[in-house]
Amino acid sequence: MAEGRSVSARAGIVVTGTEVLTGRVVDRNGPWLADQLRDLGVDLAHNVIVGDRPSDVRDALGWLAGAGVDLIVTSGGLGPTEDDLTAAVVADFQGRPMALDEPLEGRIWKILEGLRARWPDLDEEAVRRSNRKQAMVPDGATVLEPVGTAPGLVVPPADGRAGPTVVVLPGPPRELQPMWRAAVQAGAFRDALAGATEYRQHMLRLFGIPESEIAETLVRARDGGVDLDALEITTCLRRGEVEVVTRYEPAAQATYDAFEAVVRERHPRTLFSDDGTSVDEQVAELLRASNRTIATAESCTGGLLAGRLTERAGSSEYVLGGLVVYSNEAKVRLAGVDPALIDRVGAVSVEVAEALADGAIAALDADVGVGITGIAGPGGGTEDKPVGTVCFSVALRDGPRLTRRIVLPGGRFDVRDRSTTVALHLVRRLLRGEGADVAPR
Repeated sequence: MAEGRSVSARAGIVVTGTEVLTGRVVDRNGPWLADQLRDLGVDLAHNVIVGDRPSDVRDALGWLAGAGVDLIVTSGGLGPTEDDLTAAVVADFQGRPMALDEPLEGRIWKILEGLRARWPDLDEEAVRRSNRKQAMVPDGATVLEPVGTAPGLVVPPADGRAGPTVVVLPGPPRELQPMWRAAVQAGAFRDALAGATEYRQHMLRLFGIPESEIAETLVRARDGGVDLDALEITTCLRRGEVEVVTRYEPAAQATYDAFEAVVRERHPRTLFSDDGTSVDEQVAELLRASNRTIATAESCTGGLLAGRLTERAGSSEYVLGGLVVYSNEAKVRLAGVDPALIDRVGAVSVEVAEALADGAIAALDADVGVGITGIAGPGGGTEDKPVGTVCFSVALRDGPRLTRRIVLPGGRFDVRDRSTTVALHLVRRLLRGEGADVAPR
């Protein structure tokens, strides 16, 4: 926390699981829990990922306790197998012996009835042993009713011991998230966070500038008298956009307003969101509000833009579909591109991008068409068209269009992913009646 701000209750997160540690499974719980803690006014100090070894879990708990956190939240390691040992490790760490909760054992056994009915040949004694293991809980802990078969726990230190309260949650997000709501109601949880304060958080999104420009904006704001020490500001370059997230206490509202005013003054053309909404959300709302439909014809992105447009529930209102036209033959047959045009200017050209946008409109009877063609790499580049060259065209039926040729940085994944961001911003500008003279970085 920066000097000048009061210190709230502090928390740490321990995500367990060798599959998460090695990257086979992406951690979804840590970011979600971070948001929940922020909403409670809790200062998240650390997010730690460890494997399934009990010694590593205990080391993480000890390190966080030594850092002075008031609350530790763990996820994972509550299943029926031998390597699911989080509850036992936390019990030992908190100085609380494990004991069988017989009523809980009965409730879990009832949950297992469906499994036993589907798999009648299961070894019932083995299932009972697993059931009993999950019903072993630390003495004095608050039990959180299972959503799957694993209960959660809120475990304060044993009487006479100092240290953080530990909330133990299962790994599957569909189980963890509803159990979190029960955890925050537990008395030991509320006691641990008695010092929590209120925080406000705002996100500004910019497109078309490097992250270094925001660093210079921070310098200008401080030189202009804005007390940045009263704010916690983080910047992140993601999918070609710069996100500026500011967290502050209510007393610093005027300071935040002054900071945002500096951002608006320095970046009037690249600041596209002052309420945290994404370009995806804005494009969806613009299409709905104008009662327009959209279709895509994609070469180098291979349908990624269509996939991104349809990620939002209700997108069938405005997304008609997309053409994946990776080969020149597909561009001709599916999108109606003139083969003579490809022979004359090449498949990666603004002219072909325009033809793809028009082809998407014609093929799917859409109001808005998007054409994308480029060289994602790692090979295929030339001196005139290096790897990362991507051409875009976004057109309204019988109306204006925006067309761009851009060289995007990064490897194949980055070029393809950033291309979808560029295309969405072109759609946004076209629907808003704006020009497209800002290039992405």
